Amino acid sequence: MWTEEILDKKLSTPSQKLIDDMMKIEGDIMILGAGGKMGPTLALLAKRAIEASNSKKRVIAVSRFTDPIVSQLMKDNEIETISMDLMEPGALSRLPDVPNIIFMAGRKFGTDGQEAQTWAMNVWLPSLVAERFKHSRIVVFSSGNIYPMVPIHSVGATEETPPAPIGEYAMSCLGRERVFEYASQKYGTEVFIYRLNYAIDLRYGVLHDIALNILNEKPINLSTSCFNCIWQGDANEIALRALLHAGSPIVRMNITGPETVSVRHAATELGKLLGKNPIFEGEESNTAYLNNAAKAMETFGYPSVSINTLIRWQAEWLLAEGRSLGKPTHFEERKGNF
Repeated sequence: MWTEEILDKKLSTPSQKLIDDMMKIEGDIMILGAGGKMGPTLALLAKRAIEASNSKKRVIAVSRFTDPIVSQLMKDNEIETISMDLMEPGALSRLPDVPNIIFMAGRKFGTDGQEAQTWAMNVWLPSLVAERFKHSRIVVFSSGNIYPMVPIHSVGATEETPPAPIGEYAMSCLGRERVFEYASQKYGTEVFIYRLNYAIDLRYGVLHDIALNILNEKPINLSTSCFNCIWQGDANEIALRALLHAGSPIVRMNITGPETVSVRHAATELGKLLGKNPIFEGEESNTAYLNNAAKAMETFGYPSVSINTLIRWQAEWLLAEGRSLGKPTHFEERKGNF
């Protein structure tokens, strides 16, 4: 039976590869924007990997921490936290000097009508962080949205595919990458650009969105016919291990699972497990945001959880009345409007 505690434990139990790499990472680790969807379990995973490796380093989680559940998770696991709004004038200067930074702060939803705020969070703040921590190794979370949509029968966009962002959110994500790239060129900062395509946490994610539509008897839009995804536990491991692969010039990698997942297939399989037939609408397009993560898999290994397992876990979680974060992915959006 799934519970919140069991899910968090699955998401934050380190593999031997992470434990081995944690011994090689020199110095403390600070996570900026740790209160979002991935940050809490990433901080917990880092702490558990440090403990398992008998390393002497701190994990510092920085966020506004507006969610009391996240705050309690940090407190229960004795994770050091700093509560602050990173956008406040002078906030970054109050943070300690730390050799390893994972930058997760960003804004996506609510961009329409508030484009300036999105650019400030996704470009202006990163420029300040890049200056403040120019002597640190930095893993920068980015998005597969910076690529163009590609044919569904292709191998997906690779790191060599030229960016072609659609909409202001995707443009600002590319802007975030560019300011860290500039810092790497100017200061020699070691940077790893982490281009993620849909983490699966069971409390949110593409599979969660599809399953909720099935349960609520709402139609599933097929206009984006395929997607990539990866178990969040694997995605978090890669984010931490990527600290050893940051470089100057910057290193870019696509982070996602190996499968091109059909929306129709995923919905059909989820429907069987949930005991309801999915309702579909729209026509399946022959293009989608699909990323080729072969480079990351060569570097870090294949993800530990398959798509079939993720589909089963997602159905089990919702049938057990597991909590939802209420943060839909809008994976079907094709015009870049969020």
